[in-house]
Amino acid sequence: MKTIAITGTFDSKGIEYKFIKDKIEELGCTTLTIHTGTFEPIFEPDISNVEVCKEVDEDIIAISAKKDRALAVDALSKGLKTILPRLYKEGKFDGIISLGGTGGTSMVAPAMRALPIGVPKIIVSTVASGNTEMYIGTSDIMMIPSIVDVSGLNKISKMIFTNAILAIVGMVKLKDDLKVKEEEEKPLITASMFGVTTPCVDIAKDYLQSKGYEVLVFHCTGTGGRTMETLINTGLITGVLDITTTEWCDELVGGILAAGPKRCEAAALNGIPTVMSIGATDMVNYGPYDTVPAKYANRNFYKHNLTTTLMRTNVEECKLVGEKIAEKLNMAKSRTTLFLPLKGVSMIDCEGQPFYGPEEDKVLFDTLRSNIKNDKIDIVEMDNIINDEKFAITCAKKLIELIEEKKLNN
Repeated sequence: MKTIAITGTFDSKGIEYKFIKDKIEELGCTTLTIHTGTFEPIFEPDISNVEVCKEVDEDIIAISAKKDRALAVDALSKGLKTILPRLYKEGKFDGIISLGGTGGTSMVAPAMRALPIGVPKIIVSTVASGNTEMYIGTSDIMMIPSIVDVSGLNKISKMIFTNAILAIVGMVKLKDDLKVKEEEEKPLITASMFGVTTPCVDIAKDYLQSKGYEVLVFHCTGTGGRTMETLINTGLITGVLDITTTEWCDELVGGILAAGPKRCEAAALNGIPTVMSIGATDMVNYGPYDTVPAKYANRNFYKHNLTTTLMRTNVEECKLVGEKIAEKLNMAKSRTTLFLPLKGVSMIDCEGQPFYGPEEDKVLFDTLRSNIKNDKIDIVEMDNIINDEKFAITCAKKLIELIEEKKLNN
């Protein structure tokens, strides 16, 4: 029998959670209830708030006496983030559901994000129709808009809760019943792509798949890069084809598609065979033209579409990008190859195109050459544009070579 974890504030929203618990059990699943409220729950949970807080050496009773809600929420959230992955690893539940407003959602979301990708996870939330990035991050949490407040059972809330219940029960119960012919499991490779490097990644992807690999492509929009880094850290990835490192331009210059300061670290620190290039490092991304910071008024722009404006990286910015990528490559624990496309780093950085910049590219290449100190890094320079077939196939072949080399050495 499948078990669904239910976690939340069983004191302030005990009636609502009891409704969810009863309906899940009516549908043939068992429940594991975890109380993350500050005070006494309306019904007896399987795991109390005291147990949750003990995970991080906190005393919820002492905290409650101080009547400091923020302190209590912080302790409960940290405790839940510790206990939930452990319970799942121990086989105590198959999926999880919660509900909340901003406070409740903020409390349970970090713990759900700590669960592996593929574990069914649902939050019914009052904030589900807004910007949910702070809650979902790079995970696969499913958020369902509550329409009305999650406090109180009424005609609308019962409909929404019931739909969420049916969804979570369906996910955990039908997973084993779905008769899909399983393909032979293939080694996974992650690849980074942007519109202006798509031809390169598509060619390399086709080649790698023809050799028995499965390629997961991530769009370098900030979230895409962070998600790829997260997946690499799970240990499921055999090789990394990081063709497109453009997110560093946004991170360092202030564009809207930054992936954060840890981009390009996961593969290096986990010793995963990696082929890297500098795709689309000729551009910083902004929204509509009138949103570009005024200080950049005299720069070279390309209006990609009505909502996206690209700004050509200048010499100083290319130097910063080169230094940062070199810094990350210097962390590598296993052999890694950096490919430099000397004729252009993107579709619009080649002769006759709007971002053609030999001087800027030279600074980028020279910075990488002079700052990479790790003897595990090989630099391959090719007299090609990044989207040339020869460049793409060479990158793919090198990655396979690195993967095979690691197999022999293990």
